[in-house]
Amino acid sequence: MASYVISIAALKRNSALLREVKEAAGCRLVIALKGFSCWKAFPYLRDDLDGCCASGLWEAQLAHDHFGKAVVTYSPGYTPEEIAALLEFTTHLDFNSLSQWFRFREMVMAHPRFRSGELHCGLRVNPQHSTGSTPLYDPCVAGSRLGTTADQLAGADLTGLSGLHFHTLCEQGSEDLETTLAAVDEKFGHLLRSPQFTYLNMGGGHWITKPFYDRDRLIRLVREAREKYQVEVWLEPGEAIAIHTGVLRAEVIDDFESAGHRLAILDVSGTAHMPDVLEMPYRPEVYLVEPSDTAVEPPAEGSLPAVTQEGETYLLAQESGPHLYRLGGPTCLAGDVIGDYAFPRPLVPGDRLVFDDMAHYTMVKTTTFNGVPHPSIVLQHEDGSLETLREFSYQDFRDRLA
Repeated sequence: MASYVISIAALKRNSALLREVKEAAGCRLVIALKGFSCWKAFPYLRDDLDGCCASGLWEAQLAHDHFGKAVVTYSPGYTPEEIAALLEFTTHLDFNSLSQWFRFREMVMAHPRFRSGELHCGLRVNPQHSTGSTPLYDPCVAGSRLGTTADQLAGADLTGLSGLHFHTLCEQGSEDLETTLAAVDEKFGHLLRSPQFTYLNMGGGHWITKPFYDRDRLIRLVREAREKYQVEVWLEPGEAIAIHTGVLRAEVIDDFESAGHRLAILDVSGTAHMPDVLEMPYRPEVYLVEPSDTAVEPPAEGSLPAVTQEGETYLLAQESGPHLYRLGGPTCLAGDVIGDYAFPRPLVPGDRLVFDDMAHYTMVKTTTFNGVPHPSIVLQHEDGSLETLREFSYQDFRDRLA
């Protein structure tokens, strides 16, 4: 059966690195649950991180119930019922627009937790400075629904707000943060320099745990912002927590030829189980699994997936080669195609494949489209043992819609 397998050891390596960065920068760093919300792994992250970033009530409740530290909540829109619930436990409540803030300001400011200083409120701003290459993930495009622009703030009564929040990056380096901070300073620096504002949330999208990421630059930028504005700085990466910490194990269930293409149908789906393959688009690394005693040695440049198991050798698929297959899912969607991969030998039904880097923005986005069985959720502990957290059944599919 297909399964997501998450490495506790890899998660701890990432969280330890994030702790080093936040301590050097003097900032607060929380995990964004929109990127990784496997709460059974929270105990392994809690000591290194300051809490969780939530995209709404349900994620905030999960953070409150199972992480137990700061809960930083932002949503493009709240209902009165959600605000009433969040006021009871979130530590930061950031609003997307002045209209939302004005609608709920009296209710928020009358709450005992706000009056005592346990709850802080902020506003998401749009610096109108695009740095990414994928419009789907760019909150600074013209007409964006995310964040308030500088012209909308002119002359506005900002009583009750003490923070500004921007989130413009997506899997990007600190050089893009530097240019974004310059745009933030140009448009909103006068607010950040006023005594009213005490925190600046720089959002997520920071690839802090990638080997090529310039962490020294990030540390410098955070320190400079703290000194310039005399504010507390928050970072809320999602992918940086879980980069290269998990895999999706799959099985080949059919292979055939069509119009000159060799096709392999898997028991996992791009659209249902790894949607970023279609949305970003994103090309994961794929490995063919062979028993250790019969496998051909991997090439010298070969890498290993985030999660490995005893008795297995992993052969990295290439972009081209003699055994080229188009990998696809078992759904009716014609475009449910993961990509073209070349393997060291022909694939046959029963072969096992491992898709790497499948912990962040995967499990949080999955569906049961077409009634395709959902992969199980598994933790690999530091001693190599496997703990199955959840297996999904027909009843899960049936009960979701009734």
